[in-house]
Amino acid sequence: MNPFLNCRIVSRLDLRSSGLSPQGITAAVKSGELLRVRRDHYALPDTDRHTLEAVRIGGREACVSAAREIGFFAFDTQFTHVHLDRQASRLRSPGNRNVPLVLAPRGGVELHWRPLIDLTDGTEFCVGARDALAQIIQCQEPRFALAALDTALHERKIQPTDLSEIFASVPARHHELRARIDARVDAGQESVLRDLFCRAGLRCDIQVTIGGIGRVDLLVEGCVVVEADSYAYHRSWPEQVRDHKRNRLLAERRYLTLRVPYEDIMFHPEAVLAAIRELVLICRNGSDRALLPFV
Repeated sequence: MNPFLNCRIVSRLDLRSSGLSPQGITAAVKSGELLRVRRDHYALPDTDRHTLEAVRIGGREACVSAAREIGFFAFDTQFTHVHLDRQASRLRSPGNRNVPLVLAPRGGVELHWRPLIDLTDGTEFCVGARDALAQIIQCQEPRFALAALDTALHERKIQPTDLSEIFASVPARHHELRARIDARVDAGQESVLRDLFCRAGLRCDIQVTIGGIGRVDLLVEGCVVVEADSYAYHRSWPEQVRDHKRNRLLAERRYLTLRVPYEDIMFHPEAVLAAIRELVLICRNGSDRALLPFV
């Protein structure tokens, strides 16, 4: 029986139970067929870097690292976020199991020490969705935390009834986020855009169905269609042809359209907002933009 079929990190006992002898385990490590991540913890060579770093340190993937693992929006997953129990000991470098953590550079690894909502949730190498969200709320910018909450609900990684427990575990200054949650979004970048427009005082409807075209990501002030584009779904020529056809059909119905790439949504939100305001003015006033200035 392969001990890695249902578990990414296995113990020496697991390997022995599967039929490997102590000599066989040592030989597999020496040949590179197995990685000794930490004392009594083994993994396959192609195991995700974030998982390896978290286990090697002595904790579990947390915050945005856990969100990526579980399957909902996480803005920046370049560096590993790790949860550690208050009683955790023998902490090691994320890159070397033989070097104590206090003596090693962390390489961008972020440590989370706050108590968990549920110690038993998640896996041996990753905290559960509720705890990941509570950590994100306290660690990330509010707009990215909101996107994580929206997508976790949309993907059914948590239930609406879990929100009370999540927000009860974070400081009161974060509680205002709860009223802004909307699980209808299909992707994190849509959530970030919606929040940007709503906070600017613009009416913004999401996942709107327009006859003859289908659903659009966002409809601002009833006249500007905003589509949040990402490389994953708009890179091929057939996908681009589909997008151009939708733009034409929307123009025939007198909608203005703005397609916004992921990079602009995340890194240049004020520029996106300025563009939307100009398009709304065009919708309302034609070419005479001076009639209805924004403040």
